[in-house]
Formats: sequence, structure tokens, C-alpha cells
Amino acid sequence: MMINYLVVSAGAAIGGALRYGISSYIQKNISVIFPYGTLVVNIVGSFILGFIMFYLNEKELIGNELRLFLTVGFCGGFTTFSTFSYETLNLFLDTEYLLALYNVLLNVALCLIGIYLAYLFSKLIG
Repeated sequence: MMINYLVVSAGAAIGGALRYGISSYIQKNISVIFPYGTLVVNIVGSFILGFIMFYLNEKELIGNELRLFLTVGFCGGFTTFSTFSYETLNLFLDTEYLLALYNVLLNVALCLIGIYLAYLFSKLIG
């Protein structure tokens, strides 16, 4: 359905704009080579997605269009795995091997923790 594409596009626009604002703000205020802005966005995005799916969706508190808007749209535009991949490759290309590995480990581990915390939170309030 065409409405689904519009809903996803609107969510992605909002998520992408928010991602840009948050990650830019963090990188501007933490003057280091490591991409902390992307890391923070990925952790927060993982938590938001987990809460939506484990609480709102499982409790049937949102309909299909709102779920698409929030998950595929907003979270898809907000989280930055493609940016994470690009930044990690650049760290490797700049021979910043330890920072590149640190980036991979932190993004994967902390995002998994973020989504698990959302799962636990959803069970706690549900």
C-alpha cells in the first residue's frame, strides 16, 4: 500500500534529522577521533526499537501504520549502522586498528544491552 511508504518515509525523515542533530552535537562537544555520536545514537535507537517491539507492539498498543512509522521509519532513519560501518572502515584505513575494534565491540555489545534493557523494562511495566 502506498500509505505504508509515506508513513515509513515520514518516520525516516524525522529519525534522520534527529540522528544528525544528536550525533553532530556529541561529536562537536567531544573533540576526539572516536565516533561517539554514532555510538550514542545506535544505543538509544536500539533501546527505542526494543521498547516499541517488546512493549507497544506485543501489548497491541499501536497499530500497523504507527509501528511502521516508528520502527522501519523513525528507528531506521535514526540508527546509523551504515554510518557505523563507514566510520569503522575509515578507522581501519587510518590504521587506528584498536579504535576500530573498540568501535565494533562497543556498538554491538551496548546496542544488544540497550535492546535487552528495553525488553526487561517492557516486562517490568507490562
